[in-house]
Amino acid sequence: MADTEVDWAVLEAAAVAAMGKAYAPYSKFPVGAAALTEDGRIVSGCNVENASYGLTLCAECALVGDLHMGGGGRLRAFYCVDAKGNVLMPCGRCRQLLYEFRAPGMQLMTTQGIKTMDQVLPDAFGPDNLEENL
Repeated sequence: MADTEVDWAVLEAAAVAAMGKAYAPYSKFPVGAAALTEDGRIVSGCNVENASYGLTLCAECALVGDLHMGGGGRLRAFYCVDAKGNVLMPCGRCRQLLYEFRAPGMQLMTTQGIKTMDQVLPDAFGPDNLEENL
């Protein structure tokens, strides 16, 4: 997939809009994420904190929920921002979550520019590994 196939400005705007809906009263660190699916939909999510910190939902989790609520599919491109609109990299847990729902060649906007999922999570463990053991 070529970079020109993804309108990164549209994804950025969707991530910023999602960040504006975040519930972050404890950390004061709202996060918004948006992704483009293989069929052209944009899905998004924001972080939703909880007084019991371990129950906090990250933006990527909300985004995957939105993906499935909208009919499922695979993610082609991903963008995540903080309250100032700065690009954020998903943490290791969230990279694994995104890996599960990636389309082949999925791209992410990173702090160092556009990279593929394989570049940000090399040698990942995924569904194929489970199938090999069945």
